Amino acid sequence: MLNNYSKEDKVLLAVDCIIFGFDGQDLKILLIKRDFEPEKGKWSLIGGFLKKEENLDESAIRILNHLTGLHDIYMEQFYAFSKVDRDPAERTISVAYYALIDIATSEKELIQLNSAKWFSLEKAPKLIFDHNQMVKHAVRRLKYRTKTNPIGFELLPDKFTMLQLQNLYESVLNKKLDKRNFTNKINALDILIKLEEKDMESSKKGSFLYQFDLEKYNEKLKEGFVFKI
Repeated sequence: MLNNYSKEDKVLLAVDCIIFGFDGQDLKILLIKRDFEPEKGKWSLIGGFLKKEENLDESAIRILNHLTGLHDIYMEQFYAFSKVDRDPAERTISVAYYALIDIATSEKELIQLNSAKWFSLEKAPKLIFDHNQMVKHAVRRLKYRTKTNPIGFELLPDKFTMLQLQNLYESVLNKKLDKRNFTNKINALDILIKLEEKDMESSKKGSFLYQFDLEKYNEKLKEGFVFKI
């Protein structure tokens, strides 16, 4: 029975990861200089190939951990790229994922690859193959998801100020937000824990720190709660 497939075309299946990070001010992506042909020495997304014993999620987790050292981070599959000539070396279909990390808290865990570098979206270099198109798709998906789902908190440290949260949303949505309206909207969601601690670096008086209340958020979901920014 298996021989029924012997005459079918064989293609490679790649997994490419758009790794978004936030440094408190700007949304960034982690890129790597490719160390093999074709396009050796040029900037690329982090990626690899699916192994026979893996499903796609397992492959994405392995590739990300192997190349960066990161684990247990938010990832989402969002698109497949199948243009026939997208890879000049071999017929290759790529399934793309995006991942979200807080740069500051992940820096110690992140493998220090000489060829890897964080770039702000505005200053990112031209990438190989169709990787620039992948980034554009990922940014569109991220914008939509952050407005309808609290995944943005994955880009922040465990404790954050309201200003840091606003900076994040302004960076992801690429637009300025009114401080009062934003704060009122966030407070109305009622999914943050206001701490007694303050960040004393932001001002003389300091700014209160907050935490995302995942347990409360999950309880509210059961009651029909809709997250919307």
